[in-house]
Amino acid sequence: MTRVILFNKPFDVLSQFTDRGTEGSKRATLSDFIDVPKVYPAGRLDRDSEGLMVLTDNGKLQAKISNPKHKMTKTYWAQVEGEITDEALARLHKGVELKDGMTRPAKAARLEAPEVWERVPPIRVRKSIPDSWLELTISEGRNRQVRRMTAAVGFPTLRLIRVRIGDWHLAGLQPGQWRDA
Repeated sequence: MTRVILFNKPFDVLSQFTDRGTEGSKRATLSDFIDVPKVYPAGRLDRDSEGLMVLTDNGKLQAKISNPKHKMTKTYWAQVEGEITDEALARLHKGVELKDGMTRPAKAARLEAPEVWERVPPIRVRKSIPDSWLELTISEGRNRQVRRMTAAVGFPTLRLIRVRIGDWHLAGLQPGQWRDA
């Protein structure tokens, strides 16, 4: 029977079980939170991003989740610098030109500030520049894609939380917690 684990990855945690960084560095990894043998992450989440990761012991499912050709959607809540404009949302909807080519069209909408946990450390705040939230759903998984997309439309990402992968949702999981799906 296939095992599927949903994990809320905290900020500053590597999305792998071991740290292959510089010698002497001890960065937090999945093994600091999950002690389950033979499960592996289906895809990655940047160290400075938070939220849902799916882990499984099924290689075919792992490939289906992480391979962009399957177009499994991933939904993010992004806190961005500035008040997101209709024009920026329209550009995200159509797809954005990045250095590695056009992105697929995304679903993008303004989002009231969601009820989420405090981030440690907190994001930088500038009194003279407001921030806003948007919900962005993509069907690709390029390196740092959401951050690059929001920057390309003029709204750098301050905080990024993945809340959904396909039908799996983060609901009810606090940072560092996991559950079987």
